[in-house]
Amino acid sequence: MKLATFFASFAALIGSALPAAAQSFDERINQIFADYTGWYVGFIFAPLPGTNFSWIALWLVVGALVFTFYFGFIQFKGFWHSIRLVKGDYSDPNDAGEVSHFQALATALSGTVGLGNIAGVAVAVSIGGPGATFWMVIAGLFGMATKFTECTLGVKYRNEYQDGTVSGGPMYYITKGFKERGLPGGPILAVLFCIFTILGALGGGNMFQANQAHAQLAGVLGDYPGWITGLAIAGVTFAVIVGGIKSIARVTEKVVPFMGVFYVIVSVIILLMNIDMIGWAFGQIFAGAFTGLGVAGGFTGALIQGFRRAAFSNEAGIGSAAIAHSAVRTKEPVTEGYVALLEPFIDTVVICTMTALVIVITGVLNFDAETGLYVWNAELGRIGTDGDVTGVQLTSAAYAQAFSWFPVLLAVAVVLFAFSTMISWSYYGLKAWTYLFGEGAAKEIVFKVIFCLFIVIGASANLGPVIDFSDAMLFSMAIVNIIALYLLMPIVRGELSSYVERLRSGQIMRYKD
Repeated sequence: MKLATFFASFAALIGSALPAAAQSFDERINQIFADYTGWYVGFIFAPLPGTNFSWIALWLVVGALVFTFYFGFIQFKGFWHSIRLVKGDYSDPNDAGEVSHFQALATALSGTVGLGNIAGVAVAVSIGGPGATFWMVIAGLFGMATKFTECTLGVKYRNEYQDGTVSGGPMYYITKGFKERGLPGGPILAVLFCIFTILGALGGGNMFQANQAHAQLAGVLGDYPGWITGLAIAGVTFAVIVGGIKSIARVTEKVVPFMGVFYVIVSVIILLMNIDMIGWAFGQIFAGAFTGLGVAGGFTGALIQGFRRAAFSNEAGIGSAAIAHSAVRTKEPVTEGYVALLEPFIDTVVICTMTALVIVITGVLNFDAETGLYVWNAELGRIGTDGDVTGVQLTSAAYAQAFSWFPVLLAVAVVLFAFSTMISWSYYGLKAWTYLFGEGAAKEIVFKVIFCLFIVIGASANLGPVIDFSDAMLFSMAIVNIIALYLLMPIVRGELSSYVERLRSGQIMRYKD
């Protein structure tokens, strides 16, 4: 009921003329979020009885551990084979599918590498302290096994159509896999997953991206209404997503490597400039991870923030990546599981750690004993109209301590990261939409218009309500998806055993020397 009222309120807001009341467009959006989403956010992040530990964080932790042990630490044993698959060593161009292993990885990474690494890490460190970084890395390492599981299933149970297109993802392996194993409830869980995926696409894959893109642009260009940024990004996004997954893949395979390499290079330069402080920074991270050194909520505060932001960043267990990877050209489902396990490593273990180290080393945060939080170092001056520095603004300020010009380039990077994430998530949401309402150009256009409309909404809202709503929707996807992974993981193990045996015997050949 609340959710229906939420969307009805947005419809009324967009359908109205320019506000005659004192409230601005942005303020009305924030009020709607406060009124209609807080109850669900509170439920998702409710602590376990007698603890400060969020039950959803435990859900993700246990799932990642189960898949890691069940598949014999596949993320470490299969790492180099994953690299060879991405290089195309085992790719047969005649296999069914729409994109290559590299394009599928780039498309999925474009939905993960981006503002979760830039803004999400800043949120984690400011709330959970430097120790949150340690738990982000742990979550990333174990999450590699989760990605392997869900993306193998995504390819195995995808739909392949006569025109060469494919549709896959949790909604397909839930219905088909449950039916194959004689398990009840498949169609109900699939519909639930699709609903959460559509909302997750509009939230974390859309509004959060637009919100932080506008925040960085406003920090460089000066304060101006968020809807202006929203309209500009929405127009460009619509121009790309009408072309489908092939159009999306062509863009992401160029944008993601370029921006990812650029961001990593700048991070490495800053770390080398402060090489004498790297050991100290790691010490702060380890100390905060196990002692809760000066962190609100102590040890559990660091752990919860670490896992929460890691899940938002690399999406392991969410099920979104399985949708992108299902479009790959392959006849071996396990190959895409191998490719997918690289995502959390690149996204969280490498890029998120670099961001956190720069934030810690540059000293942009100080511990506030009264609140138990890390806050902006006032000695560095004021940023923004109110002096508050959160999310992407904090990361921008940290990098600006080394390069005064960096905020300008980061503004470009943030917009491109946000753009690449949006176009990937538009595909995820579209596949959930067509699963519910059927395939067809007219039905697809309806979703794409709604998606672009929410870009404008996200750019106009405050970060707090947007990120809470986004997290809640993504974690709702994880609830359904991980249940399915538990029930279907024996199928994945059978696929893995068969593939490894044929690989060793030479039945699976390399197509590229």
